[in-house]
Amino acid sequence: MNEKATWCKIRKCCAEKGFHSCAECEMDVKDCKIYSNFMGKLFALLFRSDRPACIRYIKEHGAQAFAKEMAERKCQTMKK
Repeated sequence: MNEKATWCKIRKCCAEKGFHSCAECEMDVKDCKIYSNFMGKLFALLFRSDRPACIRYIKEHGAQAFAKEMAERKCQTMKK
């Protein structure tokens, strides 16, 4: 976990629950007030990122498969 991002509420939530990412949480990220906040929605709009799709992919296929998929696409996130 990135210790420098102590301001990040998502990282704090994951750490408190013992998760490596939101993909380990049973709650759908669309229903999560911490994940689906104003800034997250703004960045998703600016970068045309489908953040919930990323979490769903990780839940279904695993973090390594997601990293491989993003490397093959040469991007960091799923696009809308």
